[in-house]
Amino acid sequence: MAKKRTLDRRTLREQAEAAEVKDKEKDEVEEEEEEEVDEEDAGDDDGGDDDEGGAKKKKKSKAKAKPVKKVAAVKKPAAKRSRAAKEVRLRAVWVVFDNSSKRVETFSYNQKKEAEALLEKKLIDKPSFYLSLVKEPFEE
Repeated sequence: MAKKRTLDRRTLREQAEAAEVKDKEKDEVEEEEEEEVDEEDAGDDDGGDDDEGGAKKKKKSKAKAKPVKKVAAVKKPAAKRSRAAKEVRLRAVWVVFDNSSKRVETFSYNQKKEAEALLEKKLIDKPSFYLSLVKEPFEE
């Protein structure tokens, strides 16, 4: 079985507008027919001689004036508002990591010398430590 093609928004909108135009035309035609039937009924009151003929015309008017189911107008969906993400302030810190990327010690940005001194001490024991600058959110 072949796949159905998914229609884009423009095509769907054009189809909806075309359907609305057709509905409006049908309503206008029905209103014109009802007016014509009303005019014919008003002109037949000659004196009441044609009871049978008048009844037949009334039946015809009832047959023509069948209730038409109106399709509800397609409403535009409400525009979705995306909330602006709250801006989080970040601070830069120096972090000494071991070989498995676990934090050994954290220093503020202006304490780079202390971080390098700790790194040198750790490198004497094991050569698997490194220093990195990390940005993390403020703790208030």
